[in-house]
Amino acid sequence: MSVIQPRDAAELQRAVAWALNDGVALEVEGRGSKRAYGPPQRAAQTLSLAALDGVVDYQPEELVLTARAGTALREIEALLAQRRQMLAFEPPDLGAILGGAPGAGSLAGALMCNLAGPRRICAGAARDHFIGFQGVNGRAEAFKSGGKMVKNVTGYDLSKLMAGSLGTLAVLDEITVKVVPAPEKVHTLLLVGLDDGVAIAALCDAMGSPHEVSGAAHLPAALAARSSVDMVARQAVAVTAIRVEGVAPSVAARMAALRAQLAAAAPAMEELHTMRSRAFWEEVRDVRLLAPGSAGFQPAHLWKISCPPTEGARVVDAIRAQRPDAQAQYDWSGGLVWLALAGGDAAPGLVRGALAACGGHATLVRAPEAVRAAVPVFHPQPAALAALSRRVKESFDPKGLFNAGRLGI
Repeated sequence: MSVIQPRDAAELQRAVAWALNDGVALEVEGRGSKRAYGPPQRAAQTLSLAALDGVVDYQPEELVLTARAGTALREIEALLAQRRQMLAFEPPDLGAILGGAPGAGSLAGALMCNLAGPRRICAGAARDHFIGFQGVNGRAEAFKSGGKMVKNVTGYDLSKLMAGSLGTLAVLDEITVKVVPAPEKVHTLLLVGLDDGVAIAALCDAMGSPHEVSGAAHLPAALAARSSVDMVARQAVAVTAIRVEGVAPSVAARMAALRAQLAAAAPAMEELHTMRSRAFWEEVRDVRLLAPGSAGFQPAHLWKISCPPTEGARVVDAIRAQRPDAQAQYDWSGGLVWLALAGGDAAPGLVRGALAACGGHATLVRAPEAVRAAVPVFHPQPAALAALSRRVKESFDPKGLFNAGRLGI
């Protein structure tokens, strides 16, 4: 497969015009770190955005940053850290679980996959921080949406449509996102030794409190033992984590209030301060404890399951009844379950069947290429929604140039 790598907006438009005129399908990628995410692509040409690199405009006082689509996410995060700012949606680095190198993802890749980390429960999804872009559609027309202001009204909010589209609608050149101040302190309350159901109930209790929780995760004992954070690994039992962020006096007061509120549910508690908290939540964000090679663990398949938080433990129990090899990490107060299967088949019927009663959905994030070619990677859409998705695809990319079949449309 040959690679086209435009260096500016004009070259990008010419590349798409050539593909349109010659009827050449394109596999669109940012920096290629998520190529193993989704069904295998069969396009003859790869259109890489890696050379569309660099920050175009950064206004810390306005909390807005504009960058070229292929800019490495780690470069953007490093720049923001210099001004004590951050991307609130906490984009995960999926390099470890997809078999690639860490730190290789791009800003476009994070937004096109609509990826968000543990802070999604309070800050929203990636699409909620994506406020503008310019790019090229499947008719080889340059277009733009939104702007470089947080409060911007310029017609249809196409940024939200692009987020999660996996590059099937358009190829982006520039992207504008909101940023926020980074917290002064980050503390994590650890509830020690709870089983999955009790842990999820405690997390939901914390989320319903007025204490502004920004992370709510549960690691069963097997996962907690793999943690690189010593205070987590040495517990030798399950660990339930609740994150609080902000200025020091506020963090201290909220942590004390959470300890009192949850004392009956979890008599044993520990506390991680800022450095250990950041290391721990990076592990949770990047799903490193379910990555191949983590303490000898070798999962063949990894599912991302979204469901009502109160249903997370029940869904996992239903799957484990038939697949005892299943291991799970709970995030978003139980609403996000990362489920690894060490052997056997990918079990799509079992996983999605366990969700039938609660209306959740499941994505097969990691699997061998042959499995991803044979199994519906993304949760099948209802007929009416699938028809709407096809019409949206046709309106932006009528010839199906971009990532054909990536989302099943």
